[in-house]
Amino acid sequence: MKKLILAFALAATTASAAVAADMPRSSAPYYAPAAAAFNWSGAYAGVNLGYNWGKVTNSNTSPSGIEGGVQGGYNWQNGQFVFGAETDLQLSGSEDTFAPFKFSNPWFGTLRGRGGFAYSNFLFYLTAGLAYGNVKAENAFLSESRTQLGWTVGLGGEMGIAQNWSAKVEYLYMDLGSRNYTVTGTSNAYHNNVLRIGLNYHF
Repeated sequence: MKKLILAFALAATTASAAVAADMPRSSAPYYAPAAAAFNWSGAYAGVNLGYNWGKVTNSNTSPSGIEGGVQGGYNWQNGQFVFGAETDLQLSGSEDTFAPFKFSNPWFGTLRGRGGFAYSNFLFYLTAGLAYGNVKAENAFLSESRTQLGWTVGLGGEMGIAQNWSAKVEYLYMDLGSRNYTVTGTSNAYHNNVLRIGLNYHF
């Protein structure tokens, strides 16, 4: 009887092992690897689209309109701190008429430093630097353009959305300085606000 029980137990153990060996194994690991943090270091380039609105001093005009353009830059990352430089060039439909004058801002650009804090694939930053652009003044008889130079400051947030790709939202305040216009017979400065979204490819 003991031999029979022992033989039965041995057979059951062998059968269980055989069934376990034939069962399909799960392809999923027991512990999923942690996602790698987005690397902000290196060069990047991209496009943007937004809206700008502003004010011309010594005038009742407040130009506004859609803007869009390209940007490029370079980042250095040290731990969670990210520093860099960025330049952009924009075409703008910003304009306004208040009789007898019309002011418009056909294009503008910036050259800025950036500094911020990265958390995983998110980057929050402040930015400031040089701003320049074309301001055009018109009346019924005359039209003149001035390239004006000034400064800009702003802030933004950027998110890594895929390997080598990021999306951003950014606000800039620009002061393009003051120039004398024959059309208005006075000095006019252009102050501008820009709110835009953008997409960057990181090389």
